[in-house]
Amino acid sequence: MAYALGVLLFALAILISVCLHEAGHLATAKAFGMKVTRYFVGFGPTLWSFRKGETEYGVKAIPLGGFVKIVGMTPQDDDVEPGDEKRAMWRFPVWKRTIVMSAGSVAHFLLGFAILWGIFAFVALPDEGKLDSQRAAVENVSPCITPQWQVEAKTGQQVQCDPATAPASPAKGAGLRPGDVITAIDGQPVSTWNATTAKIRASGGKTLQLTYERGGESHTVPVAVAYTERVKDSVDRNTAIGDIGPGDLERVGVLGISPAIPTTTAGPVGAFGRAADLTGQMFNRTVAALKSFPQKIPKLWAALSGEPRDANTPISVVGASRIGGELAQHNYWPDFLALLAGLNFFVGVFNLLPILPVDGGHIAIAWFERIRSWVYARLGRPDPGRVDYFKLMPITYAIIIIFGGFTLLTVAADFVNPITITR
Repeated sequence: MAYALGVLLFALAILISVCLHEAGHLATAKAFGMKVTRYFVGFGPTLWSFRKGETEYGVKAIPLGGFVKIVGMTPQDDDVEPGDEKRAMWRFPVWKRTIVMSAGSVAHFLLGFAILWGIFAFVALPDEGKLDSQRAAVENVSPCITPQWQVEAKTGQQVQCDPATAPASPAKGAGLRPGDVITAIDGQPVSTWNATTAKIRASGGKTLQLTYERGGESHTVPVAVAYTERVKDSVDRNTAIGDIGPGDLERVGVLGISPAIPTTTAGPVGAFGRAADLTGQMFNRTVAALKSFPQKIPKLWAALSGEPRDANTPISVVGASRIGGELAQHNYWPDFLALLAGLNFFVGVFNLLPILPVDGGHIAIAWFERIRSWVYARLGRPDPGRVDYFKLMPITYAIIIIFGGFTLLTVAADFVNPITITR
């Protein structure tokens, strides 16, 4: 039930964000005096509508998006009635048309930022910085360890240990449990989790006397620290697993425990800075994802044939909604909202690509016309006029076919071999 509710909520949130996208076009077009005749949620047959002024607002039967009709978006449009010629969109200055066409993406960016601000302002989130300043309880005790760093070739992910074949973790052998708080090692107090980790990493092959608290009582047990390969602390944590080489690894001591990360709330003021930082990171990831689309196609095909789905392959709205459902099912609501914010940033950036039929294509053509007119004027030649959109239709159709095919591929992969969350 929780899963289905999460899927429904995420799909509804996507629909609302698309409607806000179109509302951005609507509001800016009306503000500049362009004629807007229709604003609808959905496609297909009209279920309900009303008219306010010169604009009809309504809801259609297929809730897969929305649209706004601005009169005269291109010089070739034949929807300009007598007397409305001056209000046709293509007759307005290029900077006004740019604002109108980019307003949809701006709406996505503002919504994404608002979601992140709300998360940081009001939700208690894990704060790894506190591991430097305080003790933390053990959250997980691994049943086993992997002595060697290995990456699964098909998935590109680190290989996890198999309890049936891998050696048991020292923590499990010592009887540590989630909720235990380590207070001393070899009789020396440790005041922070990071200090505890540093001591353990430096003690590979040694036996330590570990003191911990459980239920208000103190216990001391001997623990034989095992060796394992780990990524060096000096390596950027954002480095892709596939880019980690032998020189990035080191042999260190390990117990097989992970901390319960302390939480913090930034508050309404502090949330602005943290939301801005994460927004910048998400923009960088979005651009990187768009650049890597072509090389992900073979992995999507492989996923359709039954091979393990690469977690870094693109997902469709279907896949995003399914992940949203899983996050809701496990009560990972901050992650649910962060996923929604990231999707808004992606859609906003994608819509600004300088290709038709997305908004960025119209913006690119408008500025191409403006620059070309300026160059011709400087050369003393007649203005070549507006771009003929009909001549661009073959290219537009080709782009629609390419991206349509890619969308179908991701949707199919999300149905046949979906990405699932692992925690």
